[in-house]
Amino acid sequence: MPDPHHDLRAGIVATCREMNRIGLNQGTSGNLSHRVEGGFLVTPTSLPYERMTPEDVVLMDFEGGYQGRHRPSSEWRFHRDILRRRGEENVVLHTHSAYATTLAVHERGIPAFHYMVAVAGGTEIRCAPYACFGTQALSDYALEALEARTACLLGHHGLIVLGDTFERALWRAVEIETLAKMYVHALAIGEPPRLTEAQMAQVLEQIRRMGYGETPDLADVADTPRPRA
Repeated sequence: MPDPHHDLRAGIVATCREMNRIGLNQGTSGNLSHRVEGGFLVTPTSLPYERMTPEDVVLMDFEGGYQGRHRPSSEWRFHRDILRRRGEENVVLHTHSAYATTLAVHERGIPAFHYMVAVAGGTEIRCAPYACFGTQALSDYALEALEARTACLLGHHGLIVLGDTFERALWRAVEIETLAKMYVHALAIGEPPRLTEAQMAQVLEQIRRMGYGETPDLADVADTPRPRA
């Protein structure tokens, strides 16, 4: 009988390998999930991405039960809890990218030093308090840090980003890792000035109106330049 989730399983494997290829992740760290009816698919624990196949991806329900040849990622709790609460998002991507984690080990979020901080949905990217990996406490802290956001740092741990597709989540993770890198370099000179709440509100409205990173509706960009015929 054909697997109705085969394409999503293959998408998880491909996205995980791309994370490692572009340097966003390393080894077996990080994990990835995608919503399905009644639950979610999630990467297995401790399996190198280059050896992972679609059949290795684990199917879980929202009660914590799972099906598959492997145990799920030790971080399955925050995948479950985020997807259960955030019905508009389909993908949870977690990585230990170097610069985001550098800030996380100092328990620092990313403030409004650059307008692109708004790609996470607000005026700053929060850092959740530390909790041991795989625990309910870590999931609870992540949910709080993700309130009205699509990304957060995890104290002494790494980065979580959300997206409606694999591509969108990976794009957001790359953008936030780039922001983290710029912020770390800026701190070498001194704490950079912040954009004001009013300035960030304008950026957030511009992103919403133009569908930044997406194909916008023509009605939303009626005043944008168009190529001449």
